[in-house]
Amino acid sequence: MHSIFWTGRVLSRALRNGLSNLSNSAEISLSKKKHPYLVSVVCGFPKDIANGRSHKGQFGDDAWFSTNFNNADVIGVADGVGGWRAYGIDPGEFSSYLMKTCERLVRMGHFKLSEPGDLLAKSYYELLEHKKPILGSSTACVMILDRNESIMRAANIGDSGYMVVRGNRIVHRSHEQQHYFNTPYQLSLPPPGHDRNVLSDRPESADTAEFKVECGDVILVATDGVFDNVPETVLVAEMRRAQGMSNDAPKLQAVANSIAWMARNLSFDGCYMSPFAKSARQNGIDAIGGKPDDITVLLAIVAL
Repeated sequence: MHSIFWTGRVLSRALRNGLSNLSNSAEISLSKKKHPYLVSVVCGFPKDIANGRSHKGQFGDDAWFSTNFNNADVIGVADGVGGWRAYGIDPGEFSSYLMKTCERLVRMGHFKLSEPGDLLAKSYYELLEHKKPILGSSTACVMILDRNESIMRAANIGDSGYMVVRGNRIVHRSHEQQHYFNTPYQLSLPPPGHDRNVLSDRPESADTAEFKVECGDVILVATDGVFDNVPETVLVAEMRRAQGMSNDAPKLQAVANSIAWMARNLSFDGCYMSPFAKSARQNGIDAIGGKPDDITVLLAIVAL
């Protein structure tokens, strides 16, 4: 898999200084493939740019990974539930451990091509057995491309998710899993004595999907900071710009940067009728404006 990583902090500085400076901060890993494969790029921002984490694998309480093994490309995102901070718990630890463990299991070949949900479950159960408890909770989305069969398989729990655009339309999209408004399904490890007061869903509850992909398909995997703030029509328009860019990673990166920057700007727009505000109103809550949040955009294109 070809991959490039950008931090929000690098991007924010570069945008002030001119986009031409961006290419100097890329981490590029290139290798020739004989089968369909993913070219992927990442961009994101912590909600609090001044104090939030912004390094490879993490933007604030969001986490992500992108790796491969033999005939598989695997990508994923997770979103640590920020409410734990009020209890003195770092929400980013849980999501980061979950994604780092997924990445390690893939690199070791300890996963099944046909079961992204099993990969997520193995990572979660390993977290539960950690000697030092990693408390918190997180949503997550993992996708596995079987290069030999040109089949993508996905497992999604909560309100992170994915979207696949082919031509000018969405051909596949994940569905939010919510207990009730703004309370997504989540994998959890609560502090001792709090089990009854904390939502904790089993990884087997993840919504799974399997579908064929074609050369040129554009895939967005993102946390809710993107989907809550950027309308679907705008996301599709941005993703269409990425079509045909499998051999031009810098341009693909520019599209990911655009989506992430747009999501961040809209999240702090108090007068904007965001997708989140519309959903709130559908649930009887008089709301307007974006939803400030960590932003993670993992954009990929299927190449041959």
